[in-house]
Amino acid sequence: MTSSPRFATYFHIHLVSDSTGETLNAMARAVCARFDDVLPIEHIYSLVRSQRQLERVLQEVAGAPGVVLHTIVDKELRAALEQGCRDLEMTCVAALDPLVAALARYLGASLSTRVGAQHALDNDYFNRMDALSYAIGHDDGHGTQDLEAADVVLVGVSRTSKTPTSIYLAHRGIRAANVPLVPGAEPPAALFNLKRAVVVGLTVSPDRLIQIRRNRLLNLREERESSYIDIEAVRAEIVRARRLFESYGWPVIDVTRRSVEETAAAIINVMTAGHGQVEILT
Repeated sequence: MTSSPRFATYFHIHLVSDSTGETLNAMARAVCARFDDVLPIEHIYSLVRSQRQLERVLQEVAGAPGVVLHTIVDKELRAALEQGCRDLEMTCVAALDPLVAALARYLGASLSTRVGAQHALDNDYFNRMDALSYAIGHDDGHGTQDLEAADVVLVGVSRTSKTPTSIYLAHRGIRAANVPLVPGAEPPAALFNLKRAVVVGLTVSPDRLIQIRRNRLLNLREERESSYIDIEAVRAEIVRARRLFESYGWPVIDVTRRSVEETAAAIINVMTAGHGQVEILT
C-alpha cells in the first residue's frame, strides 16, 4: 500500500533587523531547513531604525500573518514591535536572546546597545576585505609569486569548487589562493616550497566531476566532446592529483557530496588542527 504524497506547507516568516539582516536570514534558513515539507515565504526588513519604518513593517506583517523573527537592539523599537505583534496575535521571537543571555551570564558582561555593532569598521572588517582582495588576485593560479602570503592554498583539478571556496573563506578573514591542476602542465614551483601557508588538496568522484563539467559546457554552448569530459581522461586527472597530494603529504578533502560551506568548514578544521596560529574570524 503506497502512502499518499505529502504537500509542502507554506508559511510567512517576517525577518526584522536594524542592521543588514544577514545574521537573521542565515538563522531563519538554518532553522527552517530542519523541517521536512515546510517552505517559508520570506519577508525581509533591513535597517529598521525608526518608528515610522517599524509602522510600515507592522502593516505588512498584518497583511501576511505568520511568524516574526527580529534582532532589534533599540529598546523602544523592540518594545513597539513586540507589542504590535501581540496586538496582531502574531508569534514574535527575538532570535539572538537565548544565546546573548547565556553568554552574558557566563561572561558577567554588560550588553552593547549599539546598532549594527557586528558590522563596525574594525580590524576584523578590514581583514576580511584584505582576504577578499587576496582571493580575487590569487584565483585560478594567478599571483603565484607570493603564495607564501596565503593562509591556505587550495589545489585541485578543474571544477572542484576552488574559487567559490576561496571566496567563502575570504569572508571569514582567511587569505586563500587556489591553483588548478591542468593536464600536461606542471604546477607552479612556488607551491612546493611553502613554509607558512597550508596546502589542501580538493578531490571529487569522476562521475560527479563529469556532470559538473557537462553543465559548464552547456552553459558555454559548447557541444564538442573532448577529454575534458571523457571518463578515462577524467579518472586519470583525479588519480594524478591524488598521487601529487599523497607525495607531499597534503590533507585531502573530497567535495563530491559537500557544499561550499561544508568544504570551507573542513578546511578550517584542517587549519586549526595543524596550524593553530591562523586566526579564524566569525
